[in-house]
Amino acid sequence: MCLLMAKKIKLNTTIQSAEDLVTSREKTRAGFIALALEKNYLAVPYVEEAKALKALANKVKKPKDLLQVQDLRVGLLTASGLSDKSLNHLTNDDKTFAIKGLIEEFLEPAGENFIDELVYRYLLTKGDALGGKARNLAGTLGERKFLRSLLSVFNLSGIDYQWRDADTNTWLAKPRDDTGIEKRIKDLYWAKGKNERLLVMNITVPVVKKNVDLSILYGTIDDLKNGKQSIIHDPEKYIALGELKGGIDPAGADEHWKTANSALDRIRNSFGKKKLRPQTFFVGAAIENSMAVEIFKQLQTGTLNNAANLTNDEQLTAICDWIMNL
Repeated sequence: MCLLMAKKIKLNTTIQSAEDLVTSREKTRAGFIALALEKNYLAVPYVEEAKALKALANKVKKPKDLLQVQDLRVGLLTASGLSDKSLNHLTNDDKTFAIKGLIEEFLEPAGENFIDELVYRYLLTKGDALGGKARNLAGTLGERKFLRSLLSVFNLSGIDYQWRDADTNTWLAKPRDDTGIEKRIKDLYWAKGKNERLLVMNITVPVVKKNVDLSILYGTIDDLKNGKQSIIHDPEKYIALGELKGGIDPAGADEHWKTANSALDRIRNSFGKKKLRPQTFFVGAAIENSMAVEIFKQLQTGTLNNAANLTNDEQLTAICDWIMNL
């Protein structure tokens, strides 16, 4: 046990007990506020569109006149409750029928307030779209924070990394100003000494047959080919695999850990069948007492090689430094 404890301390000296992993009330509060601010940021385009809709609609005197304003047609369809996807399955006659239904059932009964009613219904439909984006927001923000920390460790260590842009799928050199690139990173490549490493995010690892959040491999950019020639199909190239859970809500913490723990067990078992033992790690934003005890026990026994609370800057920096030096 002493030897195992020493190994754990060597990996992450910021974690000396299970309590060190628990997310504090202050960090939970800060996380909820950060989510709320990001949701408001995502809502800005919809609010601006609603303002424009109101300004354009103000040019008509009666609800039925809206049918004649071609520039409002998409907005009227949205206010009718139709999503962007649904429009692909409708004819022009279907769309006109939906708009007429909106006018007759809701706008005309609203009387002189019909424009306000139009805007409200437009925002209701757009609210569904915003809700869809918001559901994935916590995970997205968690990835960004992790990547920003990793890039900071690279920069302080003088590591000359390359990154793959998620939008263009092209590899780019380390920029002189890396402000905001954590929002666009899909994969990373770096070299330290003679060691060349790849961080590949959110891929289905063939030997595991399931998605893995973070995979660190021996290799270069050229090794990430298309199809079965890609390095991801070679189980011997995997150095470490990890799960990242960015959700901050304490109510969902245990469920996130159960999902991550099952995924990590699956990883160990799948590679174990190949007589391979890549390292495993966990990074989570919401860590409650019971799961902290489990995580700490796994660190002590060596089942889990490293862990960090995403809201703890010292722990996050420590695990990023560990990843850089794998």
